This record gives sequence, C-alpha cells and structure tokens, in this order.
Amino acid sequence: MEGTGHAVCLGPDIDTDLIIAGRYLRTKDRSVWAEHVLEDLDPALAPRLRRAVIIAGRNMGCGSSREQAPVALREAGVIAVIAPSFARIFFRNAINVGLPAIECDGIPCTDGEPVSFSLDEGWVEAAGIRYPARPLSGRMQEILDAGGLVNYWREKE
Repeated sequence: MEGTGHAVCLGPDIDTDLIIAGRYLRTKDRSVWAEHVLEDLDPALAPRLRRAVIIAGRNMGCGSSREQAPVALREAGVIAVIAPSFARIFFRNAINVGLPAIECDGIPCTDGEPVSFSLDEGWVEAAGIRYPARPLSGRMQEILDAGGLVNYWREKE
C-alpha cells in the first residue's frame, strides 16, 4: 500500500477524546464525526483533513479505546497517520478500520507539504527525505489492503 497526501501536523499525546469528543458519539452518523473531528484542538481543522497525512508526536491516540476515533479520521478523509508511537489500542483500531497507522521517527512536518509513504517498502518521505518506517505484519498489511478487518474477513469467506 502506498499513498501521498498533504501534511497536517499535530503534537504529542493526542487523545481519542480530542480526536472525536464524546458529545458527538450519541449518533452513529459518521458524517457528523467527520465534521467535528479534532474540533476541540482546532475548530477549523476538519475541512483540511481531506487527502491528509497526519504527522503526530509520540503517543498518538492515547486515552480511551473508542474505535470511533480512527473511524472519524478516516471518514474526514485522512489517508494515514504517522507518529513515533501510538497507543496500542488506537493503533489496532486504526488498522482494523482500514486507516494506515505508521510508526516512524524524526519526520519533519510543515502543514500542507506533500508526504508520501509505502507500507510495502517500509518508508515515509517528507521534505524530500525518506525515513524508514517500522514494518507492519503481513496480516496487518492484508487487513489494510482489504480496507479494514470486516472486508478482510468477507474476502476470506
């Protein structure tokens, strides 16, 4: 799996309540989640997420285990999230909903600049420099290639 998008820079310790606040979880309408994703961090951020690659600091997705957080990011148009480290439950939830979560250190981030990645080859490119990304297991890559865990199992039937 490969992708290219524009960078959206976030800091460390972005928790799942910051990604999608609990007040929006009374609905299952994913378009509502996409509209309000990250609004407590920056109310103007959601429209900038279409075709975005989020570059975050360490401990991305900490906090609760709410699966709606990576779903909200994906529904808003985020094509991947890159960080030096992820909360493990967020990481697996992201993979399971078909949102690439890429562990990579030292990525410079300038909002709006192009960022590319290849999960197959294990790299992220930003500011014209390629950085090695931690490899995903073969099974996780298959899940992402299928568009998420539900699609993965449907293909297996």
